Amino acid sequence: MTAGNDNRREGGLTGGAAGLFVRRPVLAIVLSILVVVAGAAAFGGVEVRELPNVDQPVITIRTNYTGATPETVDNVNGMPYRLLGSTGAKVSLLGVGGYHIGVQASAEESIRIIRTAIDEGVNFLDNAWEYNQGRSEERMGLALADGYRKKAFVMTKVCGRDAKTAATNIDDSLRRLKTDVIDLLQFHEINYDNDPDLIFAKEGAIHAVLKAKEAGKIRFIGFTGHKSPHIHLKMLGKDYPWDTAQMPLNVMDAHYRSFAQQVVPVLVQRKIGVDRN
Repeated sequence: MTAGNDNRREGGLTGGAAGLFVRRPVLAIVLSILVVVAGAAAFGGVEVRELPNVDQPVITIRTNYTGATPETVDNVNGMPYRLLGSTGAKVSLLGVGGYHIGVQASAEESIRIIRTAIDEGVNFLDNAWEYNQGRSEERMGLALADGYRKKAFVMTKVCGRDAKTAATNIDDSLRRLKTDVIDLLQFHEINYDNDPDLIFAKEGAIHAVLKAKEAGKIRFIGFTGHKSPHIHLKMLGKDYPWDTAQMPLNVMDAHYRSFAQQVVPVLVQRKIGVDRN
């Protein structure tokens, strides 16, 4: 099903924590399986079987993937590293989610989590301008002191859809993260039909992001989205050589609005880095 005209972002070009990025509560978790994608994958479905004298069902995941397994280019404390698309950057197979490191009772606990992950070989750190009203970036910035910044690949996300708001988001993120450069900046939650057009408008956010990259504040540029493959494809249709794209990939993906089947093959063909959540 393709979203119609009601799937448009309201409120003009600006974005941020005030209403445009509302987190929907999770009502129930039926099945959760971690899948890391650093190349091409397509899920063919899931089979659940009840076995005699076994308390838990047996879950079989069928895959339609026929491509080569992405090459492991490094290994740090047992953590495999792979190249992120055509960027040349080596990133860990697993990353630290930025939203969740802003909810601990103390900054000290958040710092301990981040530094422990880095010590164990994780270098890919996720964040976003809006997470916990900026607290997630602030705590990550504290964790990256004492030499940890050199060990990390820092990704955060910009929420603004117009150039002025995006520029403010970038400066805020640099200050909170206590860094001079963001390794990967992604446009956050491209979930509405008109988001791509807003970002690439005459006064759209893309212009502020490109200006920041030219100034050396950003190394790579990508985008994220969690709603529909057709919106990702619209972003990929814009005249820009994206470095990365982020999307939800899971065992149920093949059955409805499949990112694995519709978007990932395009990314692999164009050598764009795939990151998933």
